[in-house]
Amino acid sequence: MTGVIIGVDPHKLSATIEVVDHHEKLLGSGRFTTDQAGYTAMRRYVAAWPDRMWAVEGSNGAGRPLAQRLLEAGERVVDVPAKLSARVRLFDTGHNRKTDARDAHSIAAVAVRTKTLRVLRVDGELEALRMLADRREELTRSRVQTVNRLQRLLSELLPGQAKRDITTAQAKALLATVRPRDIAGKTRRRIAAEELAELVAIEVKMKKSTAELKALVAARGSRLMDLHGVGPVVAARTLADVGDVTRFADRNRFASWTGTAPLDASSGEQIRHRLSRAGNRRMNHMIHIAAISQIRLETPGRDYYRRKLADGKTKLEALRCLKRRISDAIYRQLVADAQAAEGAGPGGHRGASQESSAVDSHPPHRHFGSATPGSATPTLRPTTPTRKRQLRPPA
Repeated sequence: MTGVIIGVDPHKLSATIEVVDHHEKLLGSGRFTTDQAGYTAMRRYVAAWPDRMWAVEGSNGAGRPLAQRLLEAGERVVDVPAKLSARVRLFDTGHNRKTDARDAHSIAAVAVRTKTLRVLRVDGELEALRMLADRREELTRSRVQTVNRLQRLLSELLPGQAKRDITTAQAKALLATVRPRDIAGKTRRRIAAEELAELVAIEVKMKKSTAELKALVAARGSRLMDLHGVGPVVAARTLADVGDVTRFADRNRFASWTGTAPLDASSGEQIRHRLSRAGNRRMNHMIHIAAISQIRLETPGRDYYRRKLADGKTKLEALRCLKRRISDAIYRQLVADAQAAEGAGPGGHRGASQESSAVDSHPPHRHFGSATPGSATPTLRPTTPTRKRQLRPPA
């Protein structure tokens, strides 16, 4: 059992901490700046408790810089989701009003009471994968904005000829047909040419970024890209956000995290389910991309989607069913990859007997596999003793 828990409410310029024991007894607290002087002062303050574990809220967001610094210093760190700390704050106080001190207390309480918090680890490859995935998403947003600006200018230069999904070659061809004589038209064409040049540069960067992501995913030994509709971008985002798949007990927990598990909304004799808006919405979007890709191509996923439509489901309902199947397939592949990594031989190479059954009986490109309903059982044992020392509720 860890001696003390340090709950951290992180911000860009400051971090508020609260130190508690496993009975949630307050031992210390403080507010420190996030510059080097403040970080050093915080480490000096907690030195009185050598047996400690840090609980950082939002280690994939505002808490990421501090969490990474603590990990690099050899500290034990767990991630506390903001939703859990908000619930503790509401239950403990009867309201949801926030202060930094109250937030730090709620974060520490979550770490004491919850056994399944994600344990953070130093993984340079995974961090690089996350940064490249973020960069690829930023480039995608920039491309959409540039295309919108370019289309607006072309619609003014060539009324009635604007294309919805324009390519750089099409834009260049359209722009070549315009030779305005007035100063406003010349200015508009010049700006359109600049936007086109920017679009070309962005697409070059996107292509390079995608190649980097593909190489990193392959270097980690992941076979996610064998699943139809899962390309380098989807695979990289999945690996970066999931981290350690052993934190999900089964495929149902994973589906709840990805937001692909419907919520029970039954009342009395009326049995119904509704769409879940919970979970990791970014992962839900990645699964949505994979589902749309399967529907557009001749795949078993498309056949499954059409069967759901024939059964009377709406297009959205059928799409949600397909997304759940893809979520299950991604989970199985992550589990198979983790099992293969556990059985890697000297030098990181897999032994001959480590290919999982999820791979043996399928062709190189798999769609969503057999996701038959039924009870789900845990598939992987946590690989580190740290998980076994997770905190218990106070006596």
